[in-house]
Amino acid sequence: MSPFEVTAYTAEGARRPRTVRLPEDPFDGRVHEVVMHEAVKTFLANQRQGTASTKTRGLVSGGNQKPWKQKGTGRARQGSIRAPNWPGGGTAFGPLPRDYRLALPRKVRRLGRQSALNARAREQALSVIETLAFDEPKTKRMAELILRMGLGEREVLVLTSENKPNVVRSARNLQNVDVMRYMDASTYDILHADAVVIEEPALGALEAGAEARAQEAPPPSRKRVRAAERAEAAEAAAAQPERKKPAAKKAAPAKQAEKPVAKQAAPARKAAKPAAKKAASAKKAAKPAAKKPGKKKGK
Repeated sequence: MSPFEVTAYTAEGARRPRTVRLPEDPFDGRVHEVVMHEAVKTFLANQRQGTASTKTRGLVSGGNQKPWKQKGTGRARQGSIRAPNWPGGGTAFGPLPRDYRLALPRKVRRLGRQSALNARAREQALSVIETLAFDEPKTKRMAELILRMGLGEREVLVLTSENKPNVVRSARNLQNVDVMRYMDASTYDILHADAVVIEEPALGALEAGAEARAQEAPPPSRKRVRAAERAEAAEAAAAQPERKKPAAKKAAPAKQAEKPVAKQAAPARKAAKPAAKKAASAKKAAKPAAKKPGKKKGK
């Protein structure tokens, strides 16, 4: 029995009175973060073209002749004007065309995808919708459907049970909505979306769950969270009072109040100086009396 019960919607975007219980396969509650990291890293590496190319000194045309003789000119020795230290010369250790493709075992890929679905279900970012039937591509209808579900400001991934060109074209001009088959969704696609909406036929027969609670406001998208953090940081910086120099001048009177105390101590020091000088002169007068030079013996 799957541990997850998620919100269910009608094809028009209305909230159904009861939740639905997700199937145990693949929603078994297991989230393997290491495997998800490997799956995302492999997906992004496989998107790289690997066509970056630079020319080494051997590939740049020209530079076959030594620019000047080895000795006697006073200049640094040079062998070619296409060396990396010359303008227009080759590139040392630059990128060359290569294959960035990585591979994962099939079971590891499945585990990563399953972990991503469980992670979104655990975060209450996964919901189920009835079969979408679009007679013709209609962007307005898809936009209204996303708004009724309360997902207007989030990155939404709609997973259909089969290939539906009209549904794909209806969402193709919406910047924050992506539509693909349930079986084609990768670990990266699921984790890149803020909310995942799965067609009910893609999951098979679903059991009814508990009664749906009052609809809560969905968590904000990552872009809105970052924008709010930047706005809060800017407001905090603007609210901080600037350090003004007059504040330092106000502390000056306290220092001036200390000066008279020092001035009062100065006369006492001056009065003590003559007494010290008299004592020093008395010591000097006593020194000749204390010292009696002995008579030098004649040769």
